[in-house]
Parts: sequence; structure tokens; C-alpha cells
Amino acid sequence: MKINRRFFIGTAAAASATLSAPMVLADGHTKPRVVVVGGGAGGATAARYIAKDSKGAVDVILVEPTRTYFTCFFSNLYLGGIKKADDLGHTYGGLAAAGVNVVHDWVVDVDRDVKTVSLAGGATLRYDKLILSPGIDFVDGAVPGWDLTSQNAMPHAYKGGSQTELLKAQLMAMPEGGTFAMVAPPNPYRCPPGPYERVSMVAHYLKANNPTAKIIVADPKPKFSKMALFQEGWADQYGGMIDWIGEDFGGGNVSVDPSAMTVSIDGEETKVDVCNVIPAMKAGRITEIAGVTDGNWAPVNAVDMSTKADADVYVLGDASQQGDMPKSGFSANSQAKVCANAVRGALTDSKVFPAKFSNTCWSLIDANNGVKVGATYEATDEKIAKVDGFISATGESAEVRQKTYEESEGWYAGITADMFGAKV
Repeated sequence: MKINRRFFIGTAAAASATLSAPMVLADGHTKPRVVVVGGGAGGATAARYIAKDSKGAVDVILVEPTRTYFTCFFSNLYLGGIKKADDLGHTYGGLAAAGVNVVHDWVVDVDRDVKTVSLAGGATLRYDKLILSPGIDFVDGAVPGWDLTSQNAMPHAYKGGSQTELLKAQLMAMPEGGTFAMVAPPNPYRCPPGPYERVSMVAHYLKANNPTAKIIVADPKPKFSKMALFQEGWADQYGGMIDWIGEDFGGGNVSVDPSAMTVSIDGEETKVDVCNVIPAMKAGRITEIAGVTDGNWAPVNAVDMSTKADADVYVLGDASQQGDMPKSGFSANSQAKVCANAVRGALTDSKVFPAKFSNTCWSLIDANNGVKVGATYEATDEKIAKVDGFISATGESAEVRQKTYEESEGWYAGITADMFGAKV
């Protein structure tokens, strides 16, 4: 099935259509209030849909520190020279025009007993429902020798924006015949195919600009998402450039020295010119502050994305522990619509639709050479459960791969419009 911008937005609107008039809670507040923390694929979508579908009956506040949001999805295409940095940046004017009160600040505390969030700027916001969509943070000590103080020497570039620009600058400055190293993350992590699309896009850039350069990937996993597709593409397009070292060959026994720019893999030390360290991940810090995690992730109820710890607090996207869905922008957007429908229903006594979810992850192996994997899901008592799925086949024609890439472009246009609304 072909996905384009019109299809993506149209089906989203149908899934969250308002079927009954909202009514205001009689608890002394003028309107029920939803505070959304995090303005990415989950948070921005949830805020926009609640504001739109409640037709002003719910007060929606989105708290997001950045004024321009750079998507992590599609950032690998920037590294490969296929996209520009500005292509990935999106502002919040469309959300504000749609009735969302956008506050650019950091949330520093959550008091679930009195239902308030505290902001770094000093303000305190009360809420009836709280939606947390903070994305990911990194597990301390996950890669020996690396911590956040090392991210300028060895960028993670796994949050959109300045880190991605830094990694691109380092890639462009590599000496002729130099070595690019990646330390891949253990499961679970944001965007399962992401590190390997990144390898592909780095190879795409180097093939054109530094063809004698080498890429080393140290991976703690024995296999990875779309493995056969990526390895086929690497052999066809970048023969001999990429050396993937999996768990069976010591890829999980890795340490780094940012000051010396060395990587040790199973005791063998290598001098490198660029090192992309992608550490183990966990839910964004605010979920820990709110007390809704199990240590690393926030367990949620599949039917509405409410947390196991508190029925009035919801966690979306990468930060959630929800079952079978991968951590992706598409997943977060899909979960946000289910959550928005449930929250609006709870606050306005309007109809709530059965929870259904979907996801597709596209990856670019080379220019116009796209592959994809995806599935549909349903809510069970235990988790979000996979119903069926699909994946690109090895050996596909150039025409099929180009159409897959064009489909991903349509999806990007559609999801960013779905998240941020019309540009103003």
C-alpha cells in the first residue's frame, strides 16, 4: 500500500473524528487541562489532536524547551548529503494556531499527588491528565570510557539537532583513507534500523568523497533489524568498506578512549578518526522524576498508554514499555492518537474508539534505494501485540526500491504535518 502525505493525514483524521459534543468537568476549573511534556512525534501529535477534537473544551499546554524541533528520523539522510539540516527543522506556530498553549521551558518536577508540574522558569502548572513524551536518555556507563562529557569528541547523534550536525562535520573532516567507527546499542533502543541506515548513509557519503575510507561497526547484538537487506546493500554498493563486528566476534566487548580517539574491540585497540558512540538507552529523565518507570522504561496500559503507576499519567513513544511496537517516530505518532482519543473521552465524556496501532520504518541504503519493515498491532490486557507484518525482500528491482524511498518522503511530509499542523 502506497503511503503519501494526503493518505497519512486523511486516515489519521478519520481515526480520531469527534462523534459527540464535549462537556466541561464541574470540578471548579473552567476547563479540564492536559499538560503534554515533549514536543516530538508523540507529544506534538497528542497535543494537536486533543485541542482539535475537543473543539476548545480542553485546555492543552505543551511544554517543550526547543523552539525548533529537529527530527531524529531522516537525520541519517542529512549525514549522507541527501537532506539539508533545515529540512529536518520544524517550529510550533501551527500548534499554537490550532489552540495549543506552547510553553518553551523545561519540566523539572512532577507532583502526582496534587497533579502539578514545575517548570525551570518558576511556573507551576496544574493538570487533570499528564502526557509524557520525552524520548530517550542514555544509560550511565553503558560504554566504558564514554559519558555525556565525551559527546563532542565521540558524538551519539541520536537526538536530532546539534549532535547530528557535529557528526556530519566530523565525517566531512575525515582524512583520506580514514576510519569511521560506530559503537551500536543493545536492545531495546530508539529506531531499530537506525544505526544501520546511518552506516549506509555514511558509506554513501564516503564513497563519493573519501572512497578509500573504512567503516567499523562494533555491535553487541548477534543480529539486527533488516539485517539481510542491509548486508546485501552494503555488499552491492560499498563492497569492502564496511566491517560489521557482531556479538559472536567480540562486538559487545567494547571500550573507547575519547582523548586518544581509540576503540578497543575484544581487546584489540584501533585508532579511529570519527567515532559514533550510541549507548544503551532508557526513558527520558522526566519519567523517572514522575516515578512512573521500572528503572529504565515506563510500563503502560496498551488500551490508552496510561502508566501502570498512575491512571492520569500517560507515556508515549520511545520512553514507554508497551509490548511489541518498535521505538520509532511512526509508533509514537500512532500511540499519540490512541492516547489523545482516550484522554479526550475521559475529560469530555465523548466516544472512545478501540485502540489500534501501526508502524512502518523506512531505511535508505543508497540514493533512491529504500527498504521498509512494518506491522499492525492491537491492544491486549498484557501489551500492544503484533497482529501481522511485512518487510522488503532481498533482490528487489531498482524501480521497487525507488518507489519505497519515494513512499518514505511522502510519509515524512505527512507525519510532520500531522505533528505540527499547518505552517504559519
